[in-house]
Amino acid sequence: MRCVLGIGNPGREYERTRHNCGFLVIDELARRHGVGSWSTKWKAHLAEIGLGDQRVLLIKPQTYVNLSGEAAQAVLAFYKLAPADLLVIVDDINLALGDLRLRPSGSAGGHNGLKDIEARIGQAYPRLRVGIGAPTSAEAQIGHVLGGFAPDEQADAQAMIAKAADCAEGWVRDGVSVSCRFNGPLRPPPPRVRPPKATPADGVEPPPA
Repeated sequence: MRCVLGIGNPGREYERTRHNCGFLVIDELARRHGVGSWSTKWKAHLAEIGLGDQRVLLIKPQTYVNLSGEAAQAVLAFYKLAPADLLVIVDDINLALGDLRLRPSGSAGGHNGLKDIEARIGQAYPRLRVGIGAPTSAEAQIGHVLGGFAPDEQADAQAMIAKAADCAEGWVRDGVSVSCRFNGPLRPPPPRVRPPKATPADGVEPPPA
């Protein structure tokens, strides 16, 4: 079995906020695989899907972001799984909107949800960071992460959620190393335009080489 846990806050007021991108990716996976209902256990909403020959448990902790590790620890203990069998999907203000970064392990990077998971199961679990863009200032951070995407960001946010769900499915099938191909911006940067090569003016001989 593999497990995919999205970090987020329960409650309607948080449903479409930047901080709930982990939940949004889980919801997209549930939609794709026809999840009709969720069960509640270990202070989390749970649903099981099949992907190839793998059983996959989708997890949405209901303890708020700061206690996300409770559900992660309980699920791994019950199914006797290693941290490497758990993919955590988390929002990241240090990545531009649309950027993805999948890693096999690492530090919490200041995110309170990852800090709690790390305190309970260590650092050796894969995590998929989903870029939500940086706030305008440190003072604006709380309002930024607990706010929704602006109207002109909606299309990119939806495309990012879909790409993150593709990455999570790839992780289940192929593991981290192959699924790192999803890393990077939502779309490739525009090609660099090189200035035209200077040519001698008409009727003027170029200087000798």
